[in-house]
Amino acid sequence: MVDLEIQVPTPFDPFAEAKESDAPGAKEYVHIRIQQRNGKKSLTTVQGLKKEFSYEKILKDLKKEFCCNGNVVQDKELGKIIQLQGDQRKNVSQFLVQVGLVRKDQIKIHGF
Repeated sequence: MVDLEIQVPTPFDPFAEAKESDAPGAKEYVHIRIQQRNGKKSLTTVQGLKKEFSYEKILKDLKKEFCCNGNVVQDKELGKIIQLQGDQRKNVSQFLVQVGLVRKDQIKIHGF
C-alpha cells in the first residue's frame, strides 16, 4: 500500500516566539502584536514591558491618547499584557519611544 503523510492543521499561537525563553535576549524585547477578532475587529497586544512599570497608568495614557478602550490581562506564563481595541501597533510603538519607556531597537512589531 501507499503510505500517505497527513498533516493535521494546528492552531496559530501569536505568542509562540515570546515563549521561547532560551533565545538570547528574548526577555529584552517589547512585542506589539495584532490579533484578528471577528469581522473587521482587531486587538492590539503589548507584551514584555518591565515589571516595575505601572501597567494601569500606561494603559490609562494609551487609552486617552488613542481614544480606544483596553485592559490589562494577567497571563500565567507571559505576565501582564496590555490589550487595546483596534490596530494601534504603530501608535503604541511611537508612544513608548516618545515617553521613554523603551528604545526603538527594543520594539518588535508583529502581524499581517
